[in-house]
Amino acid sequence: MTGFYHVCFAVPDLAAAMRDLTAAAGLAWRDPADGRLGEWDYRIVFSADGAPFVELIEAAPGGPWGDTSRPGFHHLGFWTSDLAAGTARLTADGFAETFSGCPHGRAFAYHRVDSIGADVELVDRSLQASFLDTWSPGGPAMPAIDEPT
Repeated sequence: MTGFYHVCFAVPDLAAAMRDLTAAAGLAWRDPADGRLGEWDYRIVFSADGAPFVELIEAAPGGPWGDTSRPGFHHLGFWTSDLAAGTARLTADGFAETFSGCPHGRAFAYHRVDSIGADVELVDRSLQASFLDTWSPGGPAMPAIDEPT
């Protein structure tokens, strides 16, 4: 799957999810980080062993991550060569955009894939160097979906 680099779970307790995935699957983690996206505060962490990463997000219910009062699969993340073209492609194919980070200065978008009960996240490749610096220092570049323009 060209561009695939992470799977995300929205969780009500980040520490518990990290602990349990370490015990169940041997995952190691980077240090969690606090963030704010628009009006929503959140805590985020990525697994430490390289792509594909596991992402965990803890946030109050009602924001971009939906009902976070219960843990659940939220999205599959893909790098894209052109976020606008990728969003247009997915929308034209019937996968509605459920949230865009662009109005908040973040080049990503969620698109609903009802058949899996979750979203696909497209993240503009221009953010990859920053992602690697933060979550996988020294990690290799990852491929992106090559969007037709």
